[in-house]
Amino acid sequence: MTKKTKAETALLATTLIWGSTFAVQKIGLHDISPMMLVTCRFSVAVCVFLFLFWRRIFPISVSALVKGSILGLFLFLGFIVQTIGLNYTTASKSAFITSMMVVFVPVLQFIVEKRSPTFGNIIGIAIVSIGLWLLTMPAGSAFTVGDALTLLSSLLFAIYIVYLDVISHEMTAIQLTFLQTAITALLSVLCVLVFEGVHLNATTRLLASLVYLTFFATVLTTYIQTRFQKDTTPTRAAIIFTIEPLIASIIAYLVLGEQLGGLGVLGGGLIVGGVLLSEVSDSLPFLNRTFELSEQNIDVSP
Repeated sequence: MTKKTKAETALLATTLIWGSTFAVQKIGLHDISPMMLVTCRFSVAVCVFLFLFWRRIFPISVSALVKGSILGLFLFLGFIVQTIGLNYTTASKSAFITSMMVVFVPVLQFIVEKRSPTFGNIIGIAIVSIGLWLLTMPAGSAFTVGDALTLLSSLLFAIYIVYLDVISHEMTAIQLTFLQTAITALLSVLCVLVFEGVHLNATTRLLASLVYLTFFATVLTTYIQTRFQKDTTPTRAAIIFTIEPLIASIIAYLVLGEQLGGLGVLGGGLIVGGVLLSEVSDSLPFLNRTFELSEQNIDVSP
């Protein structure tokens, strides 16, 4: 197994876990406020990281602290906006709209890193985008405030993905994972104290939700993404992540009784097709070519 294949397999496993979190968070929000949920999730994660890896975390350089804090800010904003939006939309739609980051990532990647996607990536993104549109705009489903907030969160997560690609080579995965988790926890605590206040009803379902969200969906997945995303491209990583709404919709149907309808099924099929096309594009003639832009012309290079 090549390094790239190993990395993308790890990111796929991460996506499966993330897909399950929408239903888990929806259940947890019955007993806790959005900002408090993020606070508990990431504060416990920080404690876990310190307990398991404190020897590998410290010392932290000033440069690593600054860049890790910026990354943590994007992660914090993405999670807070997404979690608040989840209060006003369904778990399925939240997952689908979040996956619109696949549209934002290649644009941001080109602006920040001057790295052009391949033809296969572009075609795959186009197909995925059509699928996501069908999933997020089914007949009879109004575009809500929760949907708008979730769309904003998808842009923030796209910025996070690209910036992670920029700085992930400059420090260890453990350090970077700890820093972004700690910053998210710190900012969440401040938001709870200033804007929301403590609202928590200790129940068994809330405890189960927090344990799953903390240990699996935060500690494990954040480490995996930080460790392996640098071995593939942000565009390919983002397209892998688009499988997340399919997983989320299946779990939401089984646990919460949410249904997609015919357009949802069609959209899901297009997403899978777009993901597969992008995944195999590197080995296909023409599709593995990239756009090279200059002031005079556009060059297509293999």
